Amino acid sequence: MRIKCVVALVMMGSLLALAKSKPPFPDPAVDIPAGSTTGPQTAVLAGGCFWGTEAVFEHLKGVKNVVSGFAGGDRSTAHYETVSTGRTGHAESVKITYDPNQITYGQILKVYFAVAHDPTELNRQGPDYGTQYRSAIFYDNDEQKKVADAYIQQLDAANVYKHKIVTQVVPLKGFYPAEAYHQHYLENHLDQPYIVYNDLPKLDALKKEYPQMCKR
Repeated sequence: MRIKCVVALVMMGSLLALAKSKPPFPDPAVDIPAGSTTGPQTAVLAGGCFWGTEAVFEHLKGVKNVVSGFAGGDRSTAHYETVSTGRTGHAESVKITYDPNQITYGQILKVYFAVAHDPTELNRQGPDYGTQYRSAIFYDNDEQKKVADAYIQQLDAANVYKHKIVTQVVPLKGFYPAEAYHQHYLENHLDQPYIVYNDLPKLDALKKEYPQMCKR
């Protein structure tokens, strides 16, 4: 269930408060080297409501396109109202298309873990709860799986978070774009309370912590 009222106000700033308690965020020790792949690459990530996740990655240099959608379930149930029941196997996700010569898969995961969401929350993010808001990396090949698994182990070993990371690393079986009104949602609803209190702080954190990675 998505809550866009009082509960959202109570939960505001939780991600930034967590970030303040973490030691410096490490770069991934294992990555896919720039230039080792040709042409646009994609990453599919789930980390709570796709509105904020989409907005974070849209601001990264090297990212060409971000689409909000669903992954983890069947095509037949990839509809917002159905996914919102929490019984479809889907997670609200984003498909990121990027230039591997400008940004690596590991760098995308760094932003994912550092500012896009809290990977220690099980089946929820802030005021949103249910399996559709779980933390998950949907890998498309063995290299992506290797980087994701290694980075989670690295972050846990470094005690970057107070609690263990619960992010799933699972094969991508399909990605299905969400309805048109979900696309670029933050950009089109900057004054909506849910966006103001839950998603704009993520953008502020990105710009503050990683200004060199942000588009101008």
